[in-house]
Amino acid sequence: MTAFNAVRFKVKPGRDQDFLDAHKTIHADWPGLRHVNIIRTGEQAYCIIAEWNDEAALASARPQIVATLDSFRDTLEDLGGGRGVTDPVSGPVVLSLK
Repeated sequence: MTAFNAVRFKVKPGRDQDFLDAHKTIHADWPGLRHVNIIRTGEQAYCIIAEWNDEAALASARPQIVATLDSFRDTLEDLGGGRGVTDPVSGPVVLSLK
């Protein structure tokens, strides 16, 4: 069953391009990764949304995901509320509308 993960970020002032450039190195050959979008949700605020073949593929890619995060972690601000620099969620598709 198709799965998605979404991660919210807040980028430090003046580091937007560094944040975006770090994602250009995401390997398209990660098994099970179908598609990734980065959306700007506000000033210095972004969300990554990725589509995976299934939850197993997403789980298997976590080491690569963390390694990618480590490559740009210095560009991020703490989100507050004990969340740290990321606010991730993931899960299977339960209703597909289009």
